[in-house]
Amino acid sequence: MKNIKLMLIIVIGFSFASCSKRDAALKADVFQVIKPVVNTVTYQKEYVAEIQAVQYVEIRSRVKGYVERIHVDEGQMVNEGQLLFTISSKIYKHELQKANAALNNALADLRGAEVELVNVTRLADKNIVSKAELKMVEAKVQAFKANVEEAEAEKEQAVLKVSFSQIKAPYKGVINRIAHKTGSLIEEGTMLTTLSDNREVFAYFNLSETDYLKYMATKNKKGSRRIELLLANNLPYNHEGNIEITESEFDRSTGNIAFRARFPNPDRILKHGANGKVIVEEQIENAVLIPQKSTFEIQDKLYVFVVKKDSTIEQRNIATKTRIPNYFVIESGLTSDDVILYEGIQSVKNGGKILPQILEKEKLLSSLNTNSQ
Repeated sequence: MKNIKLMLIIVIGFSFASCSKRDAALKADVFQVIKPVVNTVTYQKEYVAEIQAVQYVEIRSRVKGYVERIHVDEGQMVNEGQLLFTISSKIYKHELQKANAALNNALADLRGAEVELVNVTRLADKNIVSKAELKMVEAKVQAFKANVEEAEAEKEQAVLKVSFSQIKAPYKGVINRIAHKTGSLIEEGTMLTTLSDNREVFAYFNLSETDYLKYMATKNKKGSRRIELLLANNLPYNHEGNIEITESEFDRSTGNIAFRARFPNPDRILKHGANGKVIVEEQIENAVLIPQKSTFEIQDKLYVFVVKKDSTIEQRNIATKTRIPNYFVIESGLTSDDVILYEGIQSVKNGGKILPQILEKEKLLSSLNTNSQ
């Protein structure tokens, strides 16, 4: 009888044990899990850019005087050599007249000395005058020649001053704000306006040393790359550009290096001094990708739940290279062989156990593409 009771107790114990295992299995919920996707990704990076006209100059007066006439208006397109401003030139024309008179006097003195030299040379050949007297006349001729050269230089300077009173466009472009109006007294060097040729523009932007090295590595494979421009209103510019040059050294204060991109500007939408953002395409080969929905943050750090072989989950910190639509590109913390929890991170705890159900790569990509639309 005792043996029968003992056997009943053992059977009941086994039944309770098996029930507890089934209950534990029932309590473990089914969760979809994934492996990180390995793929080549292309993403865009934005850099603040300063826009400048390909040609931009300050138009300054090279003489002192009054603004007699303004021949153009602000915002007007002008051609190369077109007259822009006339500065009062009476005083410079008087100086030119004086310079012409001084030159004529110097030429007359030279001609007289040359005639004298001819006569003295003849007399010296006949030994009527001494060689010393001949040398003196020759020296006089050289002195008058120097006076002529000086007078010619003075005349050229006066001609230049008169010409400086007529200020002309150095190239085809658009007149900007005119600071001094008709009748204004200006000094030599006063800026009258600026002239910009913005048929094409440069967009200057700065890259960190890390981004610079990434760009140079991909440039060797792709050559010169086309880039886009985002305007100040966050709308894309209609024309693509291309990166032309970089500076030869990094700015020690910022650690950045400046790049220059050229954009066509047929509609004259882009203006000198405007701001925008240059969008550069970057590419990462064999990038390890995980969905953004599979991550969570704790105190500004990013985590995922890694599923171990025994189906328990482990909270793990990860570092990312960049963010692209729906995905994070992993820098460290995960490999392509790891298995992570895809959804339901709010329903589990670190160290908990789940029933993992692998979500195939194709279904994962299809799901993320659907959610992004």
